[in-house]
Amino acid sequence: MLDKATLEPGDTVLDVGTGDGLIAFGALERLGPSGHVVFSDISKDLLDHCRAAAAAEGLLDRCRFVLASADSLADIADASVDVVTTRSVLIYVKEKAAALRAFCRVLRPGGRISLFEPVSVLMRDPDRLLGYDITPVKPLTAKLREFFHSVQPPGANPMTDFDERELIRHAERAGFTDIHLELRVTVKNGKRPVPWNHALRMSANPLVPPLGEVLDRVLSPQEIAEFTAHLKPLVESGAGRDRQAHAYLVAAKD
Repeated sequence: MLDKATLEPGDTVLDVGTGDGLIAFGALERLGPSGHVVFSDISKDLLDHCRAAAAAEGLLDRCRFVLASADSLADIADASVDVVTTRSVLIYVKEKAAALRAFCRVLRPGGRISLFEPVSVLMRDPDRLLGYDITPVKPLTAKLREFFHSVQPPGANPMTDFDERELIRHAERAGFTDIHLELRVTVKNGKRPVPWNHALRMSANPLVPPLGEVLDRVLSPQEIAEFTAHLKPLVESGAGRDRQAHAYLVAAKD
């Protein structure tokens, strides 16, 4: 992302959805002593974490911390930054078109965006759950999926309401030009082996409960035993399929 952003010494970078500051601190290293970074997030706790980390590194004079949503960027002035970066953020934003308009608004003429987003619709595999073959326990998996859909209704789920083409359209309509998108899709057999007790504490995404909690809420003890007997050996041996789809989008503002 930072390579594609073509940062220049003295730039001001806005990192939207900064989280723990991975991209923002990486930008500070590249910008030189005259560069600045705006850390923006909807979580005050994460911004406080980044502020403390910046203070520990003696970087506070080159940082600003703004509590704002990606689709409004309130308190960030028009034409005030040179580069906008965001990593795995739009996937949680329902109003993606509004977010791209906000990115364009805060950029100076000649400014640019560098975005990275997972494309969840290209990762779907109806015969697998978390990459593991669930054919022998399909009726049980159907119950789990029904629960997941109740938490994240497919028609209203921002994780699955877009693909790489939608990202391009949103960028065009927001006013960006010179748009480039690189889509990387990989499908490979084999996953990292994970102890079953660890897998039970994992979730498909931060907005849904971990697997173990879902099993307890949806299945009977007998069904849990059947489901575990099938899935546990696959998880612990890594006998799954790994599907990844990521889009890198860069664009400029005239």
